[in-house]
Amino acid sequence: MKLLVALLTVLITDSMPNVTVIQDSLITQLLYQCAQDSARNEEVAGYRVQIYSSNRQQGAKNEAIGLEQSISKQIDIPIYVQYVPPFWKVRLGDFATYEEANEFKRLFITDHPELTGDTYVVRDQVKVQR
Repeated sequence: MKLLVALLTVLITDSMPNVTVIQDSLITQLLYQCAQDSARNEEVAGYRVQIYSSNRQQGAKNEAIGLEQSISKQIDIPIYVQYVPPFWKVRLGDFATYEEANEFKRLFITDHPELTGDTYVVRDQVKVQR
């Protein structure tokens, strides 16, 4: 919420130069931190582990979101729910190499054998820190 307020403050002051905004210094710190984090993250070619893909018109979106919600309670890596027409996909992680992704896949399947047939290492644009 604080970040949203900070962004709105920037938009207001840019579009209305005669307006004076009085704000907590924490907002300025949050904006600075966001800019630094954004500058450190970069998207590069890499790998993710796909655990779900469906093009069923009825229910695929809900299944993908439900899977993301249940998995997020069990693992501490980024989870991406994507819609690439006509497929809903759930992908895990940001891996630089195939070997890293494959090792994660092996460990993931050990904990989630019910997803073995749907789990693959796939090429994707991944987020890395510089």
